Amino acid sequence: MKFPKGGTDTRSDDRGRAVDERPEDERPPLRQMVVYGLQHILSLYTGVITPPLIVAAALGLNPTDTALIISAALLVSGLMTLVQTLGVWRFGIRMPLVIGTSFTPVTAMIAIGDSHGLPVVFGASIVAGLFGILIAPVIAGLIRFFPPVVTGSVITIIGITLMPVAVGWITEGGQDGVPTGVDMLLAGATLAIILVLTKVLRGAWNRSAILIGMLLGTLLAASLGRLDLGSVGEGPAFSLPAFFHFGPPEFQVAAIVTMSIVMVVILAEGMADILGVGQVVGSRIDGRRLADGLRADAAMAVVGPLFNSFPGSTFSQNIGLIALSRVKSRYVVATGAAFLVAMGLFPFLGQIVAVIPSAVLGGTGLVLFGSVAAAGIQTLGKADYEGTNNLIIVAVSLGLGILSIASPTFFSAFPDWASMILSSGVVTATISALLLNVFFEVLGSGRRKSPEPAPEPAPDEAEPSGVGG
Repeated sequence: MKFPKGGTDTRSDDRGRAVDERPEDERPPLRQMVVYGLQHILSLYTGVITPPLIVAAALGLNPTDTALIISAALLVSGLMTLVQTLGVWRFGIRMPLVIGTSFTPVTAMIAIGDSHGLPVVFGASIVAGLFGILIAPVIAGLIRFFPPVVTGSVITIIGITLMPVAVGWITEGGQDGVPTGVDMLLAGATLAIILVLTKVLRGAWNRSAILIGMLLGTLLAASLGRLDLGSVGEGPAFSLPAFFHFGPPEFQVAAIVTMSIVMVVILAEGMADILGVGQVVGSRIDGRRLADGLRADAAMAVVGPLFNSFPGSTFSQNIGLIALSRVKSRYVVATGAAFLVAMGLFPFLGQIVAVIPSAVLGGTGLVLFGSVAAAGIQTLGKADYEGTNNLIIVAVSLGLGILSIASPTFFSAFPDWASMILSSGVVTATISALLLNVFFEVLGSGRRKSPEPAPEPAPDEAEPSGVGG
């Protein structure tokens, strides 16, 4: 199914045909953009609101303040996703990417907030965001060191590191990581519904399989008495953001240094996610476009505190959805961003989405996050393994990336700054693949010397016809 093309980054040849059209510039009809955009938001809504929930609980915020920072997270994530997808000057890569509140700085923000309060957290965030905007071109300059063996390893580990999130959604209602029978049923049924719909639906309906699967899974949960609508309608119907609700930002050197280090990690993760989306979409990402995308990531750390929100990063949750639905339009994600903005301004909209049971999200996540890993494996298939050390690069990078999944406390004996960086499997795998690729493939020829081929036998020494194999 081909959509009408959009965007202004195309040229025409002497016959009037468009050339160099980018897949992300496709413009589906408005009705389809609404449906597909809603799919993106439902698949990552929990990821947007979880970091502020964790911080609020750790700092002991009351329910009113907690609701305020959740609404702020939705609003700012929507605004910055619009910047990332549509572009504002040199901010935004103009790709189907979502920017949401980041998990990476949560530990640091809790430590700073517990000692000094949220105004210090917001002050450090603003300075770290400005620092990130300045160094974005430097980080983007590393793109030439990301051949398929590196990007494939990173994309694969992104999918693998997301899988525990889906499992956590399924086991949320149980104890000791064991899901309840009802949660197993809901997750399995949602997964089965999505698979069947993907098999039988065609065209635009096929691309909506994830959304329909979640809706049917939610209806099944309602029939089993597992749908809680009690929170829908509570609070004001419309709410404007309260600027600096917790007070004006305060600036302390130690907090600023800590958040600046975190910002480097956020940009490293963002680069991996951007390259991952580029591979799935099939669009070329050069250094300039990458820097534009990273600036948008960093800018959320500057804009967020104005609305009582936190730093953000490019999300990887929607990479699998793009791969499954094959809808690559940035305008679809921009439409989804409008939903996020609406959820921030109209709290009841967010309340409606929040009633989707975690087990239903878990069954959906198994498909989405597994698709991310599959896209990474597909990219690894483009690497050259004959006469190179690429196999060892992949093996070690995946192994190091899984360390923090297999043992979340593995790096706890390291200094705090190192533990914070290495505890992200995506960052560990990215650093490993990058350095190993430079070591094996950039420094020197990178290719093992192949054995000399055996000399051809002389005509009179050749085997007689009919003898042998």
